[in-house]
This record gives sequence, C-alpha cells and structure tokens, in this order.
Amino acid sequence: MQLDPKLLEDRHVRLEPMADAHREDLRVACNADPATWTELYPYSMAGEHFDPQWTKMMGDVEAGRTIAFAVVADGRCGGITCYSGIDAANDVVEVGGTYYRPDLRGGAVNPAAKRLMLAHAFASGARRLVLRVDAINARSRAAVLRLGAAQDGILRQDRVTWTGRIRDTVIFSILANEWPAVRDGLDARLAKFG
Repeated sequence: MQLDPKLLEDRHVRLEPMADAHREDLRVACNADPATWTELYPYSMAGEHFDPQWTKMMGDVEAGRTIAFAVVADGRCGGITCYSGIDAANDVVEVGGTYYRPDLRGGAVNPAAKRLMLAHAFASGARRLVLRVDAINARSRAAVLRLGAAQDGILRQDRVTWTGRIRDTVIFSILANEWPAVRDGLDARLAKFG
C-alpha cells in the first residue's frame, strides 16, 4: 500500500491536504458545536483545545502517522477527516478523526468524502480499511453501517477520553473485495443528491 496525500474531489465536496490556510476556518467549524466534542470525541478541538490539538495533528502529519484532509464545502473548510493508523506493511489504514460543522451533517458531504477516501485507499493498495466509533455515538455508528462497513466488534473500555469518560470503541471494517459493492451503494446514495 502506497497511500499519499492528494487532493480528492467530486461535485459535493473537496478534500484538500490539511494546511495552515485551513486553520482558522477549521477553528470556526470546531467551535460551532462544542457539546459534540465534550460528549463524543476522545479529544477536543473546540475553544482553548484547538491550538494544542492542531499542533499535535500537524506533527502527526509531518511524521507520516496521519494524512489529514480539510473538508471543503461551499468554498470553506467546514470539517476534517483523516487517514490514520497507516500500516503499509499489512495494507491496512484507518479512516477517522472526522468532524463536520453541524450544517454539513446529514447530507451529501459525509458519503461523498468517504467515497473519495475509500476509493483512494483501495486504489493505493489497501486490503482492509478500519473505522472506529465511540459506542455511545449512535449517529456515527449508523452512518458507518450505511457506508456498507461490517461491524467487527467492540473494544470494551478502550480508552479514556479527554473528559475522563471511559470509552468503549466499536470497530468496523471494509475489505478490498467488499469495496465494489460498497462503492456501488455509495454511488446510488450520492445520485439522489443530484
């Protein structure tokens, strides 16, 4: 697997490799829903947490541990999504670290972004794509199942979130041989958005 950061785009969304030019729009997007960071994420990018998390993320990008994308809709960065857990030796990559401004949720942005990321990962030689979701995040769990991923299991008491809550993590995956059916399902969903 040779997964490189590159521009990914369709008619619904543009995924740009994260850069300093996206920083302030991402800050605004993250501050648009501070409760989500408190309730559902293992870390926060809202308020005073943004700058330290930005620094960590960009360090992970520099070190090759993460490929972060600015989710651009309507000409502005309205969120973030990433490849992480990049295991080139085993052809496995995780898609996650996804957050969208509230007005970008529930429409074409997430399925379009995932369609682009999955296509790029599998075209780059991925054998297995992993998605991890907090067990209490019913909205994200449902979204991952709608993508066509299979639930592999639940890691009980997997991690401690930034608020101190102990999180159970649901693991989902999509295998390379499942990708054509997943792709067709996503294409059918996206066709409904025009």
